[in-house]
Amino acid sequence: MSCHTLPPDFHVSRPPFSALDVRGKALACQRGGRMVFHHLDIHVTSGDAVFLLGPNGSGKSSLLRMLAGFLPPASGCLEWGQADQDRNSSHSVVRYLGHLDALKPALTVRENIMFWCRLLGEPVVTVPSVDSMALYMGISYLLDLPGRFLSAGQRRRVAMMPLVLSSAPLWLMDEPATALDSGAIHILEQVIAAHRARGGAIVLSTHTELDVPGARIIRLDDYAPSLVARHDDPEVLR
Repeated sequence: MSCHTLPPDFHVSRPPFSALDVRGKALACQRGGRMVFHHLDIHVTSGDAVFLLGPNGSGKSSLLRMLAGFLPPASGCLEWGQADQDRNSSHSVVRYLGHLDALKPALTVRENIMFWCRLLGEPVVTVPSVDSMALYMGISYLLDLPGRFLSAGQRRRVAMMPLVLSSAPLWLMDEPATALDSGAIHILEQVIAAHRARGGAIVLSTHTELDVPGARIIRLDDYAPSLVARHDDPEVLR
């Protein structure tokens, strides 16, 4: 199988996702007593790709963590469509890839991937499906290697595996191209395209140019409170 072609089971064994409808209304984020952004609206539906852009400290990671349910908004609200009937059900809707790769150094690459897939409730993920996707991701030669021996780029590819093997329709990715070479970035673009084709959606932060047709852009610095507002507006300071 060519390493430039998605594994057949990536398409065949994966039915389209149910309709996705996630809305954030008038979201605000406050960290360390500082208002990072406010009055931010975001709407994500099936097939969407949303890029979060902005300088360091503008709130890109915070917004992703908010969407993942790790960080409550300082104000505003998040609505999850059908998943909102049971807030905990958003766990089955979302997969999050943060800055940290969260690989156990003593486990092999295959063991790390299987551990996270099982922990995240992916019972249909099998060793053959992991091996097939690892070949596509260019890490099959690493599968029996302990995690402590991986380079930064290799760790990043391995960290993406539970995400690309998941059954969750919404991927939240914080700087996914960090430490990746051009070939790995091309693979990332392909798996994003395949995920969207199934009705999945992506929200990601990036400082790297990615070829993702039709991606919408949210510039976080557009939602930064002005210096005057920070000092004088009680709605911003609360």
